[in-house]
Amino acid sequence: MPQIDRYKGRPVNIEFTAVEDFRVLPYPERLTLVLITTGSINGTLNERPISISAPGFLCLAEDDDLIIMEKQDVAAQSFRFHPDFLNTISLSETEDYLAAGLRIRTGLSLFQRDDPYLAVPRITEKAYPLLFEWFFILGTEVQAQSDARWVCRIKKYLIQILGLLEDLHRNSEQSPVDTVLEYIHTNYSRKIFLQDLTNCAHLNRVTLNKLFQERCGNTAMGYLLSHRLKVACELLTHTGMKLDEIACATGFEYDTYLIKQFTAKKGISPTTFRNISRKSAAAQ
Repeated sequence: MPQIDRYKGRPVNIEFTAVEDFRVLPYPERLTLVLITTGSINGTLNERPISISAPGFLCLAEDDDLIIMEKQDVAAQSFRFHPDFLNTISLSETEDYLAAGLRIRTGLSLFQRDDPYLAVPRITEKAYPLLFEWFFILGTEVQAQSDARWVCRIKKYLIQILGLLEDLHRNSEQSPVDTVLEYIHTNYSRKIFLQDLTNCAHLNRVTLNKLFQERCGNTAMGYLLSHRLKVACELLTHTGMKLDEIACATGFEYDTYLIKQFTAKKGISPTTFRNISRKSAAAQ
């Protein structure tokens, strides 16, 4: 059953299951994220064999054909949402610009796929604690509805979870740059210094930056900034989070520093970007 927003009196087509038993999966009219915290499952997805041992994620679309043949000591939770939940919320200053087709795209490759193995993204030891934390908070927000902005926060954590899962799958073969990329994608909301990145790669600054330039067209710290701004753009476009909340979520110590860096790199302020990104989508 969908949640009823007790602050705005509207249905929100999302559900969180604290104990997922795999009997109903996939859920009708839902995209589903399953977090397996202990145990293992074996079966087929769209007639291809899959095997997941904890910790792991399973990403299911409504038309997937999932058959579970074996479960061993499995504990799992699931978050599911109607595809329309990805539609961008309207804000008072941008509601006239909001296009029906403007929606969150981050992580959709995990559900819209030809290869069923994309449904089981690679989870690393370093990434799992953060993914678990985000998923736990997401579930808590669904149940608690702690204030009028609870839906906004759920979209924030969904963007972060799907974005990290997509990044982990993209960087499945570990090189020193991949190791640093994983570190950045996992820790960008925290303070990161260049020494943290060189220690992670076991390389000196010059070598690390050379490899990053060849791979990403940027220095390691330059890539960190661009990734933070990329996530900030997603949150500006698809949520109603305040600037100080976005700054905290993306590793900028203050909203003034976010504004400074965003304006310097994008040529416009975050607020102007928020308005334009929705207006331009409406014109397409």
